[in-house]
Amino acid sequence: MGGKRTDYITWDEYFMAVAKLAGMRSKDPNTQVGACIVSSDHKILSIGYNGFPMGCSDDEYPWEREGEDPLLTKYPYVAHGELNAILNYRGGSLEGSTIYVGMFPCNECTKAIIQSGIKEIVYSMNKYPDSPAVLASQRMLASAGVKVRRYQAGNRKLEIEI
Repeated sequence: MGGKRTDYITWDEYFMAVAKLAGMRSKDPNTQVGACIVSSDHKILSIGYNGFPMGCSDDEYPWEREGEDPLLTKYPYVAHGELNAILNYRGGSLEGSTIYVGMFPCNECTKAIIQSGIKEIVYSMNKYPDSPAVLASQRMLASAGVKVRRYQAGNRKLEIEI
C-alpha cells in the first residue's frame, strides 16, 4: 500500500496561484492584480481582480496611465483587485480572514482590508515600496494589527492545461 503523494502544492502556493490566475482576467494593459480571500480553515471566500465597476464598459473607459486630463486616465475608474474581492464577497463577515494579492496593497485598499476585518495580507511583490500610498498602508496596517508577509516563492513552476 502506497503513501500519499509528496509533490502537492502548499496552501500558500495554492492561494497565491488563484490570486495570480484571477489577475489574468484583468483587461488592464499594464497591471494585472488578482486577490483571493481565504478563511482560517483554508476555504476560498472571494476572488477579485482590477477592472472597471459593473456597467462601465472596458471599451468605453480609458486604460491610459498618463494624460493631461486625469479623467482620461484609468485611475479615477479602476477598482483594485483587493477591493473587488472584498466587494464580491456575499457570505457575511470577513473577520479573521487572509487576503492573498499579487501586489502590496495601496492605501485605499488597505482601508477596506482593515475595515472588513481581514487580519493577514500575503503579497507577492511590492512594486512601489517608497510611494506615499504604500508608506501610508504600512503605517495603517501596523496600527490596526494586520499581519503582513511577503509570499516566499519557491522554484516551482505551476502549469495548467485548459
